[in-house]
Amino acid sequence: MNQLFRPALRRAAALACLLALAVCLALPGHAAYPMPIQTTYAEESVYLFDLDTGKTILEQNADQPRYVASLTKMMTALLYLESGLDLQQAVTVPTSLTQEFTDIQNANGSTIGLRIGETVRRIDLLYGLIVASANEAASVIASDAAGGDLTAFVARMNQRAAELGCTDTTFSCVHGLYDYGNVSTARDLARIAAACYAQPQYMEIAQALTYTMPATNLHTSEREIRSTNLMLDPEYPYYRDYIRGMKTGFTTLAGRCFVTFAENEGHTYGLVVLGSDLDNIYRECAELLDWVFATFNDRQLVDTGTALATVPLTQCRTEPEVELYAANAVNGYGHPDDEVTFTFDLPESIRATVANGQVVGTATVWLDGYEAGTVDLVTHREYVSDFYTDGMATLLLLPALLAVLLVLAVFTVLTGGGPGLFRRRRRARRR
Repeated sequence: MNQLFRPALRRAAALACLLALAVCLALPGHAAYPMPIQTTYAEESVYLFDLDTGKTILEQNADQPRYVASLTKMMTALLYLESGLDLQQAVTVPTSLTQEFTDIQNANGSTIGLRIGETVRRIDLLYGLIVASANEAASVIASDAAGGDLTAFVARMNQRAAELGCTDTTFSCVHGLYDYGNVSTARDLARIAAACYAQPQYMEIAQALTYTMPATNLHTSEREIRSTNLMLDPEYPYYRDYIRGMKTGFTTLAGRCFVTFAENEGHTYGLVVLGSDLDNIYRECAELLDWVFATFNDRQLVDTGTALATVPLTQCRTEPEVELYAANAVNGYGHPDDEVTFTFDLPESIRATVANGQVVGTATVWLDGYEAGTVDLVTHREYVSDFYTDGMATLLLLPALLAVLLVLAVFTVLTGGGPGLFRRRRRARRR
């Protein structure tokens, strides 16, 4: 069976799909916050999202179909990693790619100098694809995974995009060098990027600033390739140590394109920018990511000293309800203007007596509509029933009442009352 459609691929694809869907298909369709910068071109597409929650942070033209150039290679790499093929095994560049290599050369596409008949490890092909954005590496990968059938590989690319929830994505080639028919949107690319992020091997490769390609049968010496992602270079003005990969792209029609992730203090954001230029794209990305890390912070959403809810109290006339407080503080991460709301799981009422510190229910805390945590609700004082006080008073009066009744009965007997008296009176009336 064609390696591209092996059951192992299907299982791996299903697992990755579930993860990507959980992260990305929940991405809201509107921007939560206004753009903090003005992009160089009004028609640029921008999509910034919180990977941990799937929340949209910023968007501009996020659903506009555009040429995406070498961002296509994210999907090529994803399918290769999901195929289950042994990445340490070497493959030989087939003669069937002769025309493909010629077309890439004629289009001035970036390459790592692969040759027909060269034997290269699969892992080296991936480094060439992701780090140096080598177009011929994409073609060799597709041929290897699809048994030489590049058309079948492209079909699988489109199928996988649909599985990830992409609605405006069409691939027509495996590397993106040819623009026509090879389109996507910033929002769709965020979905594909999230699936790549879930692949540890992809992220390891995407983080490499340089990589040494080993010698092969047709290259007798090692050669170094360098990342096209300038934000990984400490010597670059817009270098940021929080950048994690992911992929660059450029053609004349697509403009400069960039997809990256950024991790800082336990929080991860994904960013897609399409249709910029070389002088501005990294500056824009740096400004957007600097803004999000400076603006979004951890803060206390719930303290233990503010009553969050009340529950009606029965069998206590002096206290109509019980005040409930969070058993512990709840913190959340977000924008300073995010609204804090609650949903409660509480009984309709509770009977006194209620102990101090008693758990009565729970509250789920939401920050801007996203769940921040659940906390027990407890009392801060004792609520004593007065039902038992009334009962004790009744019990104390009962002996006195019985004593009064006994005295009345004795008095009646001693004064000649009783059953005999009534009978005598009835006889007297008959006579």
